[in-house]
Formats: sequence, structure tokens, C-alpha cells
Amino acid sequence: MEQQQKAPSDIRAVVAFLRGSKAGIKTRVGVLNGKRVDYFKGKAAVKALLSPAYAKLKRVPPVPDEAAALALLNTIIPFAFYLRVDRPAPPGAPGAPSAPSSGGPKHLALNPLQTFRAGDLYAWFYDGPLWTTYLGALAMVALLLAGVMFPLWPPPLRLGVWYLSIAVLALIALFLAVAVLRLIFYVASVVLAPPGIWVFPKLFADVGVIESFIPFWEWDLPKKKKSKKRADDDAGAKKDRKGKGKERAAPADAGAGAGAGAYIEEVESSASNDSRPATAAAARVTVEDAPADEEEE
Repeated sequence: MEQQQKAPSDIRAVVAFLRGSKAGIKTRVGVLNGKRVDYFKGKAAVKALLSPAYAKLKRVPPVPDEAAALALLNTIIPFAFYLRVDRPAPPGAPGAPSAPSSGGPKHLALNPLQTFRAGDLYAWFYDGPLWTTYLGALAMVALLLAGVMFPLWPPPLRLGVWYLSIAVLALIALFLAVAVLRLIFYVASVVLAPPGIWVFPKLFADVGVIESFIPFWEWDLPKKKKSKKRADDDAGAKKDRKGKGKERAAPADAGAGAGAGAYIEEVESSASNDSRPATAAAARVTVEDAPADEEEE
């Protein structure tokens, strides 16, 4: 883009840092106007400018705080290295694009208001320095020409390549031989000493080269898996324990509630008991007042 070519050197250095791996900005793939683009969150760029990796750079604008980072990122937008984008409307809404497939790239749309804010999304329109791409293309062409012109190589060089190819084939053959021998030994050990012994048990595991040969041997013990019936029994036992706990707590709560709302009431005496004092009639004493009365005594 023409705007990117007009950018000053310090801005280019900042953009190169943000686009590189040292910034640690996580990018995702989206679709903008039918083309795939990388986009990132604004707060990730702010965090990158405040990181120690940016502080070590030279010939870049200083960024002491978050406000300075936002200001610097705002000055980069006119050069169109990245632009503010929005997510599309939900599928089914008026004017919404068709929903992408599950796990596919999200549809993006340019925002008419191009400002930088930490909570927004921004799409990259800059792929980094192109000299790496040019060097890779030249290396590929040189490799193809060298392979085609192999008959013209000097005899010592051709002899060295031959020895190298023989060494590679020998390593592949040794690897296959070890794989076959360990399988034969495992089958024999299953018959003679069950459950069997694996030599180099991590030979085909997703580990490093050295870790593939450590340990030297290991028993082929099956991994313990909890059966479905046992898992259901454990779940039922837990529910029973919880139910019993609730049942134990219920009488205590009921007793507390009954005590809190209980009271003693004396009704007026019948005609045969008119000798009782009138002050005792309709006397109501709540249990809640009992502790307070005891403290006063």
C-alpha cells in the first residue's frame, strides 16, 4: 500500500515488532471481503508495547504508560498497517452474512470510525519484511537447480552425497529393525512372562529423540479404568450420603424453627375456676424472650 511506504522509520520499527513473534500477540484468522486476514485484539497490542521486549528496542518511540501506548497505536492507523474491524451481525439478522462453518474463520467488516481502543479488533494488512520471502524463494530455486545438475557436480562432492545417503538409509533400516525386534520380544514375553515387556516403550511416543529410548524396558501394565457400573455406584453412594446429611440437618432446623416460634398461652379460665387472678388471663410469653429474661436475673 502507498500509505505504508510513507510511514517513518520509527513507525515501521514499531509495526515490525508488533507483527513479529517477540511481541507475543495472538492472532486469529478471519474473512474480510472474501479474503483471509489475521486479526488481533487491541489490548494485546497495548500489552506488547508495555512489555520488557519493547523497552529493549532502539529507535522506537518510548511508551511509559498505557495512555502513551494507545496514542502511538492511534498514529499507526493512518498508514494502514492494520485497520479496525467488527464482527458481523448474528446469523439470521437483517443484512447478516452467511454463517461460517463450525470452527472456520469469522467474518469481519471494516469499521467506518478508525480509532484505536483496547477493546476492539484490528486486522493486519502487513505481512512483515518481504526479504525473508525473497530469500526463501531463492533458496528453493537454488536447491532445485542443484538437484537437476547433480551429474555435473565434482566427484568428491558426489561421493560425499552418496555416503550421506547411505548413512540416512542405514539409520532408517536400523529403526525398522529395532521396531520389529521389540515387537517379537513383546509377543514372546506375553507368552512366557505375562503381561509382557516392552523394550523402548516410548519409541513411538510424541517425545524427544533421547526420551524415546528412556526407559530401556517396561512392563505392559494396563491402565486402570473405572468401570461405568462402579462409577454409577460411587455417584449413588455420594447422593445417599448427601441425603442422609440433609435428613440429619432437617430435624435440627425444624427444632430451631419451632423453638423460635413457640409460645405459651393461657386462656381465660372457665366459670368453675373464677378464683384465678385476672392478670394471668391471656398471658403470652414467647420462648425468644426467655434468654433475655435469664440474663436480667
